[in-house]
Amino acid sequence: MPMIDLHPTADNLGALISSVPDGDLGRPTPCSEYTVGDLLDHIAGTTIAFGGATAKAGGPSADMGPQGDASNLDPDWRTTLPLQIKTVAEAWRDPGACEGMTRVGGLDLPGAVAGIITFGELTVHGWDLARATGLRFEPDPAGLDALFELASETRGPGSDVPPGTAFGPVVPVPADAPVIDRVLGLLGRDPGWSPA
Repeated sequence: MPMIDLHPTADNLGALISSVPDGDLGRPTPCSEYTVGDLLDHIAGTTIAFGGATAKAGGPSADMGPQGDASNLDPDWRTTLPLQIKTVAEAWRDPGACEGMTRVGGLDLPGAVAGIITFGELTVHGWDLARATGLRFEPDPAGLDALFELASETRGPGSDVPPGTAFGPVVPVPADAPVIDRVLGLLGRDPGWSPA
């Protein structure tokens, strides 16, 4: 599996997060269980879990479940969260991060797969955040094919992976739709979603 450079996604997501106004923290998102504030906390948890996965760290970060509670946000989240995302992107630049096996979310999986999932977490939740706030986020096209391939294997027809809080049931999307829309559909998103 190809190694994905997470820096473009980290930069785009960090800029988006820095622009989210306080008044938007209670807005709904495409993750029906999460408000904008909850989603920001979920992204913070992603940086801990997948940051630990790069170093094969084990411990609490390897077994933590998805978090998503706005009350847990760092008071200075507009500064600290983009830095956490950049740190994770830098950690995944180390070729050793994609070698061998690692553990994240209580699952053992190849490091290369964990790297693609990290890209997916940042990309799809960046899309979620942009849709919820009306702000701009550009998915990095360089990693989308690998993400689509992985999502097709784990969430496509015949898959028995149950939906979670952050990723709902598969949404049908036309086969000729842009790859980002097909990824979103596999991960439980309606590409046309907008706040009610």
